[in-house]
This record gives sequence, C-alpha cells and structure tokens, in this order.
Amino acid sequence: MPSYEQHCRESMEMFGQAFGEVHLWLDEFAGNPPYGMRHRKLRHHEAGIRDVARLFGLQAAEAARRHIISDLTQEGWSEADPFPRDHAHYVSLGLF
Repeated sequence: MPSYEQHCRESMEMFGQAFGEVHLWLDEFAGNPPYGMRHRKLRHHEAGIRDVARLFGLQAAEAARRHIISDLTQEGWSEADPFPRDHAHYVSLGLF
C-alpha cells in the first residue's frame, strides 16, 4: 500500500499539489478498529470521489481517483476491471 508520503509525492508530480488533506481523508479509518486495512471499502470508490469533489474541489477529486487507482493496483486490480461505484459494489467485487 502506498504511504501517505508516496500519495502526496504522486499528487505533486501529477497535479502540482500534494493534496495531503485528501489522502488523509481517504485513509482516515486505516488501521482503526473495526476496519484495519479493510477501510478502503468506505471511501475508495466513485461515491468517495464525489465526496472529495464536494469537500475539496474538482482537482482534489482527480487526486483522489489517482490515490484509489494506486491502492487498487497494488491489490491486483487493473484498469480493465470495473471501478468500484460505492461501498456495496466495492465489496461485491471482492475488494476489501
């Protein structure tokens, strides 16, 4: 899993801004009970990206999408696979 620093670095390279607040928001529940590393089902999907757009703006939403793709890719997901729509769809895809 990319670290906070890696996500920020990738955002700087791609968008010219770190978007630290976005990465913290996406991973807010990481490592915390009851989710642990299964926190991604909460915000790592299209609905989470819409929330980021509402909270932080449209460019931040693009950084959120990149964060999610980076995380999913490390789990074996590819861009040929469906992108999770929401919490339930994320779980139905076998992602955790």
